Amino acid sequence: MLKQYRLKNYHFQLVVYIIALSIIGILLIGSAKHSVQSKQIIGFVMGLTIMIVLSLIDYTFLLKFVWIYYAGMIVLLLLVLFAGDDAKGAQRWFEIAGIRFQPSEIAKIILILFFAYFFSRFEDCINTVRTLVLSVIFAGIPLFLILKQPDNSTTILTALIFATLLFISGLSYKIIMPVLGVSVPIVLIVISYIYTHADALIKKGFYPATRIMSWLDPTNYADTAAQQRNSIWAIGSGQLFGKGLNNSVVTSMKNTNYIIEPQTDFIFAVAGEELGFIGTISIIILLLLIVIECILIARKAKDTSGKLICCGMGALIGFQAFINLCVATGLMPNTGMTLPFVSYGLTSLVSLYMGMGIVLNVGLQPKKYS
Repeated sequence: MLKQYRLKNYHFQLVVYIIALSIIGILLIGSAKHSVQSKQIIGFVMGLTIMIVLSLIDYTFLLKFVWIYYAGMIVLLLLVLFAGDDAKGAQRWFEIAGIRFQPSEIAKIILILFFAYFFSRFEDCINTVRTLVLSVIFAGIPLFLILKQPDNSTTILTALIFATLLFISGLSYKIIMPVLGVSVPIVLIVISYIYTHADALIKKGFYPATRIMSWLDPTNYADTAAQQRNSIWAIGSGQLFGKGLNNSVVTSMKNTNYIIEPQTDFIFAVAGEELGFIGTISIIILLLLIVIECILIARKAKDTSGKLICCGMGALIGFQAFINLCVATGLMPNTGMTLPFVSYGLTSLVSLYMGMGIVLNVGLQPKKYS
């Protein structure tokens, strides 16, 4: 389980990027909603400790128990559907021994580990019907349970992570191109249908239609579009250096409560308003550096499973950050996605630290060149 490692292989720069981003997040959360800042600090300390411990445990040992992780994940996702806490029309949280957490956040990390193991085992026959069908089934079960919560944004993100791992595993372009050729037109047809039948879909309770229409037609859906519009104004109002953390400016979008729940999905709006362009570009650069580090570690991984773990975590952070930034700047419909290491959320933060700890262990065991 524990091995002797060379200190020179420990990616301290990755740890520095993660800590720097987390500290920025803590400061922004304190400004957005001071009452939860202490909880984020606890999550930061807990996550950092877990990351260091996991970075020293051989990841090949951890992968021996992926079936147990997978079964536990399914149990938790089922429990949250039947006995979870309901908040804002969604049932995504579960409480054990007084600790409230979101199983779908943990599910992302478990699925990365599971498919890193699964695809490495079937690397030589990845393009066979049997392997593809099995992988889709194993991914489909948790995706369906997450979708039922409902949590569309996490479902989409998890599907993107799965697709990335499948591609990195060696999926043939003969399969990829036809799938893209069918998927892209279907997405366009669905969006077109929602646009032309929006009122009927909204009356039937299909809430994603409201978010899509508020993005496509913000004038006629002004109430729903207000959150993103205010976010864009807040980011722009910060100009180059921002208005300063914890400012008392009366024209602040945050101070006047024009941004709902600014400590979570729209933390980037707070960053734009209070830290300006310099602060927001610093956050983006740190996120990009973390993704690049994951890719660099993947390139030197000693085996396929290690490579897939790093690529999976890189995809998770990259896609999640991209979606959050696009939503905050109005480039995508509002999906309710947190910004990695920056937004408030203990389960999300600790889960990310867990994943990065395993990435660091992959980096400690690079392949040997003859």
